[in-house]
Amino acid sequence: MNGAKSLLQDLDDAIARGTDESRARALWHATDLLITGRYVDDEISMFGEVIGRLADEIEVAARVQLSELMSACDHAPLNVIEKLAFDDAIEVAGPVLRDSTRIDEKVLVESAMTKGQAHLLAISQRQSIGEAVTDVLVKRGNQEVVTSVAKNEGARFSGSGLLHMVRRAEGDSILAEQLGLRKDVPRHIFQQLIAKASEDVRRRLETERPEMMAQIQSSVTEVTGDLQSKFGPSSRSYFVAKRVVTTQYRQGNLNQDSISNYARQHRFDEVQIGLSLLSALPVDVIERALMDRNREMILVLCKALDFSWDTTMSLLFLGAKDHLITARDLQDNEREFGRLKIETSRSILKFYQSRKNSAGADSASGRQPELQVH
Repeated sequence: MNGAKSLLQDLDDAIARGTDESRARALWHATDLLITGRYVDDEISMFGEVIGRLADEIEVAARVQLSELMSACDHAPLNVIEKLAFDDAIEVAGPVLRDSTRIDEKVLVESAMTKGQAHLLAISQRQSIGEAVTDVLVKRGNQEVVTSVAKNEGARFSGSGLLHMVRRAEGDSILAEQLGLRKDVPRHIFQQLIAKASEDVRRRLETERPEMMAQIQSSVTEVTGDLQSKFGPSSRSYFVAKRVVTTQYRQGNLNQDSISNYARQHRFDEVQIGLSLLSALPVDVIERALMDRNREMILVLCKALDFSWDTTMSLLFLGAKDHLITARDLQDNEREFGRLKIETSRSILKFYQSRKNSAGADSASGRQPELQVH
């Protein structure tokens, strides 16, 4: 503590004499002692008082040097780190925003919300970035900032942050590709990204992320084997249902209410035929959506059709084994359904339609992709 007291005296002398040389000498003396020594929190706080007061008196070039030293110090005083982080000069703030492990997440959020794009870019290059920070970066950042944070493997994104990135990736092939290459992007977000991406980006991601593209393709390919409904197209009941529902559709009476009523009565044929007509997707794709244990596709489909949660829930129960769903799974599905946006869900629906058409409508799997009245 004697060294710290001596520093305070040096500070008083430096300010009293008021020369750049005296202030700089006191600053670097304090900084050298701090970096090379071992101190308890109270002592670090005293150093912070000394260095912080001197930092207000020095020129930009000296503050830059101080920032570079403090950014690499694992016991740098918090008040000094915060002061440097909020410096308007990016040359000063940059090293701390990029590299300091002492900086508080609240400081990063505030800096990202109030400072310019150069400060946001520095934050986007940190080794680790939490969701609260990336939420601000993807909303306020320019193209360079958003692309930088998308490339950063240490960045973590919230669901809303990822959706915002998907919207910003429209028309931005570089961002779309960088986002698609991230290993932490969940499948339903990847689907939305692909639905809006250019053909060039899709081809590159098919090469770089074949496992994700294969999962999406499986959602829109013909369903065979175990996924064939027990109420197959060869049964008389299926054709009766198809005739009734198609007539209802042509008369303009097929809507959410009728789908919901069919689902509550466990009338599987009527539901899959009705959803096929309303969505312009083949019946087998609807069957896959209803019966697949991964419920993403049916949630997206219901959101695209602007169905209510009650109707969506009835469809989930219809496709579930023994028509039973745990309370936790139901809550998870409701939360995911609430996150989905109608516009992006409709983009995914269009993508399913285009992939189905490009895959060939006449696949020899039993069921015809287009409904025909018998």
